[in-house]
Amino acid sequence: MSEERRPGPVRGFNQSVIEDFRAHHGQVTRGPFTGRSLLLLTTRGRKTGTERTNPLAYTRDGDHYVVVASKGGAPANPDWYRNLRAQPSVTVEVGPERFQARAAIAKGGERRRLYDAHSARMPAFKDYERRTRREIPVIVLERAV
Repeated sequence: MSEERRPGPVRGFNQSVIEDFRAHHGQVTRGPFTGRSLLLLTTRGRKTGTERTNPLAYTRDGDHYVVVASKGGAPANPDWYRNLRAQPSVTVEVGPERFQARAAIAKGGERRRLYDAHSARMPAFKDYERRTRREIPVIVLERAV
């Protein structure tokens, strides 16, 4: 018989944010993300094929949603980023809406412009950039037609 896997602190916290988000039609009503612009990004695990959902802060660039793979300035990229690199077809939930999207990694000057716009709205992202040596990826989510 296999042992039940218990969620770690981050996974448990994320799950409570996801549940609150879905229960309140895309609004987070409790905890540190109350009132913030969050979306849910569902990727497919690159090794397991299992769908994984993560709550992420976002900004907009025209019709596109922009998310940043900061992982709080950790030295490695988050798993969700590695998953979408392997499979850029993702599901996005924003407010009460759910749709398929294509994830594209911004490069060069475009990446810088989008990161600066993101961190201007959410200054903590400036700190994340200072905490790490890696270039933090910026992902543009474009609604699939």
